[in-house]
Amino acid sequence: MNDAYLLLKTVHILSSTLLFGTGLGTAFFMWFTHRSGQLPAIAVAARLTVRADFLFTTPAVIVQPLSGYLLMRLMGFDLHTPWLQAATALYLLTGACWLPVVWLQWRARNLAATALRDGTNLPPAYHRCMRAWFALGWPAFLAVLGIFWLMVAKPPLWH
Repeated sequence: MNDAYLLLKTVHILSSTLLFGTGLGTAFFMWFTHRSGQLPAIAVAARLTVRADFLFTTPAVIVQPLSGYLLMRLMGFDLHTPWLQAATALYLLTGACWLPVVWLQWRARNLAATALRDGTNLPPAYHRCMRAWFALGWPAFLAVLGIFWLMVAKPPLWH
């Protein structure tokens, strides 16, 4: 059990770090590149953000609940433990924000690539995508911080 626990815990921590780090890093570069207004840079940042989500975030999104469930079972926690229920709810909230964000990133990437190729300005649809992308990022970011706190503190929330 000790070896399995340490392996699962390592996988869980690494995937959470990858999920949070990739999310925060790509969001930072995508948003500030967008704010620069430099179309060639925007097109590159959007393309690379979509790629990073595919290569890093998506696998971590899959590994997190699997490794978390296996850890929960291995450690003898009940799925109805309040802090686990709260963490699960926050994870679902994060996912509810992340899925549209992925679509918005694809759309922004395609709109920026088209504008760059055609030598035109970014269309209003691009700016709408980025406003929605930014708005959805905040609850997801705060929810992930809440999940980290719950995983570390394991507080008795309700009985």
